Amino acid sequence: MREVKKSEPMNVTRKIISAHLVEGDPKTDPELGIRIDQTLTQDATGTMAYLQFESMDVPHVRNELAVSYVDHNTVQIGFENADDHDFLQSVAKRYGIVYSKAGNGICHQLHLERFGKPGKTLLGSDSHTPTGGGIGMVAIGAGGIDIAVAMAGGAFHIPTPKVRGIRLTGRLPKGTSAKDVILKVLERFGTKGNVGWIFEYFGPGVKTLDVPSRATITNMGAELGVTTSVFPSDAVTKQFLEAQGRAGDWVELVADRGAKYDDVYEIDLSKIEPLMAAPHSPGNIVPVRKLSGTKVNQIMIGSCTNSSYRDIRTVALMLKGRHVADDVEVGIACGSRQVVSMLAEDGSLATLVKAGCRILENACGFCIGAHMSPRTGAISLRTNNRNFEGRSGTKSAQVYLVSPETAAASALAGKIADPRKNTVRAVPAPARFPIDDSMFLYRDTARRGVRGAKIVRGPNIAQVPKGEPLPASFSGVCAIKVGDKITTDHIMPAGARLKFRSNIPEYAKFVFEPCDSSFHDRCLENRKAGLANVIVAGESYGQGSSREHAALCPMYLGVKAVLAKSIERIHRANLINFGIVPLIFDNPKDYDAIASGERMEFTDIRAAINGDGKVAIRAGGRTVSATAALSGREKDLVLAGGLLASLK
Repeated sequence: MREVKKSEPMNVTRKIISAHLVEGDPKTDPELGIRIDQTLTQDATGTMAYLQFESMDVPHVRNELAVSYVDHNTVQIGFENADDHDFLQSVAKRYGIVYSKAGNGICHQLHLERFGKPGKTLLGSDSHTPTGGGIGMVAIGAGGIDIAVAMAGGAFHIPTPKVRGIRLTGRLPKGTSAKDVILKVLERFGTKGNVGWIFEYFGPGVKTLDVPSRATITNMGAELGVTTSVFPSDAVTKQFLEAQGRAGDWVELVADRGAKYDDVYEIDLSKIEPLMAAPHSPGNIVPVRKLSGTKVNQIMIGSCTNSSYRDIRTVALMLKGRHVADDVEVGIACGSRQVVSMLAEDGSLATLVKAGCRILENACGFCIGAHMSPRTGAISLRTNNRNFEGRSGTKSAQVYLVSPETAAASALAGKIADPRKNTVRAVPAPARFPIDDSMFLYRDTARRGVRGAKIVRGPNIAQVPKGEPLPASFSGVCAIKVGDKITTDHIMPAGARLKFRSNIPEYAKFVFEPCDSSFHDRCLENRKAGLANVIVAGESYGQGSSREHAALCPMYLGVKAVLAKSIERIHRANLINFGIVPLIFDNPKDYDAIASGERMEFTDIRAAINGDGKVAIRAGGRTVSATAALSGREKDLVLAGGLLASLK
């Protein structure tokens, strides 16, 4: 760890990164290696992370804290999910990992409540890990193999970040909340073009936001495509940790006077109005007032965003003594058992039931399309963080992202309604949260583990495939050509398909299923013919989830390169980790010149990557130029066939 000159004014982001820097110089190097204090996984990505950790032959975890959460696939139809949970629990016991049982709650809400610490670094196998930034952490989402490396004590590498300061002034008016703030940020900066940035919130308006509100903002910062988002650790943070019985975890962490940012954007909270993200992007922002009166069919409240006590209590107060519209289905998924317990004690749970709401498990299900899919053509208002086409489980559904306040007002009206006409008193921050950690297992053996503990493996848990070294040259085929904003849900569908996450040969059958169900078979035919598979894409390829299966399964099918106009940060890292070359068109117009099914020749690609990264591709009778902009470390991984293949 490097010394930081006290005389150098620093923002919060720079302070944390500097205190954890193990490789690189922020002033001169394009890539930094940072030490990771804490890791988290969830069951949809954790199984693969731990299979990869096993292959590293490390006796136990070496970072300060590793937590394995079960929150995604808790609906157990068939044996696969239940078997995976047994595997996860047994791995946790063996290697010294804290295990959070199904039903305990959603990883991000739970980690905020019970484990997050200001000034620490957190790496999670879920793209919404930046939730931890609400408590003053540098919390970053990544692929499972990066989590495995961090648990083994290795550094995590990020592009040297630029820091955008978001200066908050004023106070939110009634009927608005933190969800409207992050939707305002998304309106300004969109969902692409923010790779390599960290957003840091500061200014007098920060103190008006409680920790759950801050966490809502940092959680949905993932939709911006930034590395992470960060709030300071101040008196508000201290009060939250004291209420959680964790006063000793608090440290003050604020930007120094005179600290610089690479860019500053100012938001006057008092001018915020209720906003919503219209289909099919979190960046498609419209004011609620413009769509007021639009009929709705379903309203879902909760997930890892807007599932705190403050959020659900506000909904209960708005619904108290009233009933949701007859033709509207309303579901509530709280973030944790703690939240449910508090709602039960203050009568909010009864209020919600009497109002006609369905109380769902404390899990991610509806957000990932694992249950509560809307009917055909439905308009569904949801407080979760993503509204990609088909993510709800119903391709024809029109999903809008809204605040809990807008959701509650609309549930009563049966149509989109401005919540400012139905305001209730603000929910104060609790002086004390009820603490029950009984569903966290192995806290006493964390980091040490139990040597010889048996690891349970069901028949759906298969070995992790390893990549092969990149050949000097290869012939390939454009196996699929896709457009802009292709998400990891397009590449590797979630929902009911997630139960195959531990079995790559089986899960790979569904790669690109929403776009082209024949992709799997075509790739196998190409591979049999000795041809590599190539994916051609537009802007912002690989948005969304940190799901590394969106790189691992294509690698298994013989995909050697992705050629795109731009690739999002987490997915790009996952491609490299599995030996797939991330190529960016030098001239975006060349995208139009390549057709699906077209032969492509990659001559001397290994030498090109070893050199300046300039790759000449012969396709359709013309030469297309592209660049693999890789650090020295990334070059080594790609040439070796990925991270696992590179390990001795």
